[in-house]
Amino acid sequence: MSPPINRQVLLASRPEGIPQAAHFRIVETPVPVPGPGQIVVRNTWLSVEPAMRGWVSAVANYSEPVAIGAVMRSFAAGYIVASNDPAWPVGTAVAGLFGWQDYALVDAATIGRRVEETDLPLSTALGVLGLNGVTAHYGLLQLGQPRPGETVVISTAAGAVGSCVGQIARLKGCRAVGIAGGPAKRELCRNSFGFDAAVDYKAGDFVPALAEACAGGVDIYFDNTAGAISDAVMTHLNPGARIVICGTASVASWVPPPQGPRVERHLLVKRARMQGFVIFDHPEYHAPARAEIAGWLRDDELTYLEEVLDGIEHAPDAIAGLYRGDNLGKRLIRLAET
Repeated sequence: MSPPINRQVLLASRPEGIPQAAHFRIVETPVPVPGPGQIVVRNTWLSVEPAMRGWVSAVANYSEPVAIGAVMRSFAAGYIVASNDPAWPVGTAVAGLFGWQDYALVDAATIGRRVEETDLPLSTALGVLGLNGVTAHYGLLQLGQPRPGETVVISTAAGAVGSCVGQIARLKGCRAVGIAGGPAKRELCRNSFGFDAAVDYKAGDFVPALAEACAGGVDIYFDNTAGAISDAVMTHLNPGARIVICGTASVASWVPPPQGPRVERHLLVKRARMQGFVIFDHPEYHAPARAEIAGWLRDDELTYLEEVLDGIEHAPDAIAGLYRGDNLGKRLIRLAET
């Protein structure tokens, strides 16, 4: 049997806007050998995040852009297969920024976390128990501060973050209204995730349908899109509304900035608050959020949906597919065992 190889997805060129398959290339390298204080992780799951668009952009962002020729930055989950640190024995399930590759050489001090929820699928460490679930939990509960009986509107409501936000809103006694693209995603919000109402932003009746779904006004808007969708929601804000800015998925490029209605008058007249956040700024919040979400999963009070792409060869087009709306649920890449 030939020795295993390490397939890596490298950033080949800098995209303008949404990265496409042509901006990446796959190479084969030897499996790394750990030095002092290092481990090797055999990735079994790779994550695909909307935020990865910003990670490869040359435009100012909250993190340094991935270098040309470097392994694409991504969260991954897998098992330690070689270790030079007794605190991290072989066989331990871990998750962290291990990159789009089969094997990751990692300094033990930089491991994201030991996966403690061994009764739940390892893939959840990248979705509902990973960045997506923690983002939903923090954004809604800490910034949105929902109160029972309030109406919470969520854009990209069928996605990994949005679906979690809507379900947590319901658990906290709120009315959840989802905005999603297409009939299938709208029905997913209603039938799988339990939203009280869902509207299709691609439909010709989006504006009146949103008005009907939000007849009592909007108390919290969890914004994953910006753009025309958010412009429509702003007209329904209740006094004291909270707008949580999590993403800007509808805007392909911010150079030059897109033009549209201004929000200042809405914020002033309704005494509303708008705040953006990046979940990486709140590492202390991750563990308690995961613990509560895991409890909801075990009690069947919260559900999730995963879309699995089999094989690393699907990675180069995976981000572009998110922005095309190809996926239903959390997009993951499953790596074959070697």
